[in-house]
Amino acid sequence: MFRGITAINVDAKGRMAIPTRYRPCLREECVGQMVITIDPEDPCLLLYPLTEWEVVERKIESLPSFNRMARRIQRLLIGHASEVELDANGRLLLPHLLREYAAIEKQVMLVGQGKKFEVWSHSRWHEGRDTWLAETVDDDGNLPEDLQLLSL
Repeated sequence: MFRGITAINVDAKGRMAIPTRYRPCLREECVGQMVITIDPEDPCLLLYPLTEWEVVERKIESLPSFNRMARRIQRLLIGHASEVELDANGRLLLPHLLREYAAIEKQVMLVGQGKKFEVWSHSRWHEGRDTWLAETVDDDGNLPEDLQLLSL
């Protein structure tokens, strides 16, 4: 279970270090093999252990190819998917085209999302967070029904 948020520097080669608390799990679960792709809804990247990505990929591949929205998701998620590997120092190389998409330069925010991570540029994360904090209700001033049933 990946949770929490970590600010991480990106080196000149485009590598980021995975926090040490996640490295043993990633080496055990997927031998350090991961897949990174774009998030088609937000300007960030999605980082999956290979085993989790394979589950997601099968679901995406099974979508009907003649459905316009399904093809959109297939093209964006699978089309941008890149295999990356933890090196001996626990770093991943973020592909240049994906860094461009997410506007990643010198610092990223690694956000745990359960079975995957989101990788955000530092500035876009903070802009997004401020927007999400302001979006506590829908256009009618109501909390969505699913969230009304949630107890924290």
